[in-house]
Amino acid sequence: MFGSKKKLDDMMAQLRPDLSRESLGVGPDFPGVAPNPVMSSDARKRNAELRTGELALGVLVDWREVNSNPRLVLMLDVETADGISFRGIADEAFTIAELTRLAAGQTLPVRYRPAVMDHYVALARDADPADVQRLSDQIARRKQT
Repeated sequence: MFGSKKKLDDMMAQLRPDLSRESLGVGPDFPGVAPNPVMSSDARKRNAELRTGELALGVLVDWREVNSNPRLVLMLDVETADGISFRGIADEAFTIAELTRLAAGQTLPVRYRPAVMDHYVALARDADPADVQRLSDQIARRKQT
């Protein structure tokens, strides 16, 4: 209907250079930010998979506002329980109250898909605080050795 995916990606890069792979700090494997994730079947599928993904910790690096919902693209430096580190991108809707509490350097629990590793993560808003603390302790112990 709208042409090829490559043309759509090129159009998004021209319209929003701040959301390009280079600006977000990810490599060529990153599929890109969907113009409207509600209308994208790939984005809906990805978000459903992320809700049940593995828990990791992400340190907030920066964010970009996508529209006035407010919908933000968060850039996080993610560390997994297995010791894998990568730049994660979360495409999330926020309330105004949540938005005012965002700060660079903040550590947030996230979920990722280990089988895919495409840089997409989702905030783990439902994570049990005890699980997050265990993960944090495990990562801290690994860094000490």
